[in-house]
Amino acid sequence: MDLPLIEKLLKIVKDSGVAEVEITEDDLKVVVRMQPPSAQAPPVVAWPPYPAPPAAPYAPPQGSADGSQAPPAASGPAPAPADESAPEPARATVKAPLVGTFYRASAPGEEPFAKVGDVVRKGDTLCIIEAMKLMNEIESEVDGTIAEILVDDALPVEFDQPLFLIET
Repeated sequence: MDLPLIEKLLKIVKDSGVAEVEITEDDLKVVVRMQPPSAQAPPVVAWPPYPAPPAAPYAPPQGSADGSQAPPAASGPAPAPADESAPEPARATVKAPLVGTFYRASAPGEEPFAKVGDVVRKGDTLCIIEAMKLMNEIESEVDGTIAEILVDDALPVEFDQPLFLIET
């Protein structure tokens, strides 16, 4: 039995990635079996963290003139809105249809597709989401006015993440 030959065979099998090799020479038979890939631990993939959303500003509780804390408000029915006759406008939410990077304009330095206050029609391009080097135009599904843009330019977005609020 030639030990260096067997070691060389083991190295070749390991480097080639084959599952099994059988060699028969005269009266010597050598079988080398590797563990199936499913028995090995899966590789660990680490993604960089997304930037944290900005924190809401801290507002200290209101105190009285002498510095003592005001007692908590009594619990009870909430006060009625000041003007109940004017209904709030309906708002449609445009959500990300895929994971990628959100861009407001077609190129850096270009005019954004949509700004707060712009009137948009169904089918108008609102932004671009880049995914795997493909630029996907995101279009409005309703007619209305851009009320709010919920994502900053060039930030990653998740599937179904709200991007725009449109008053219809």
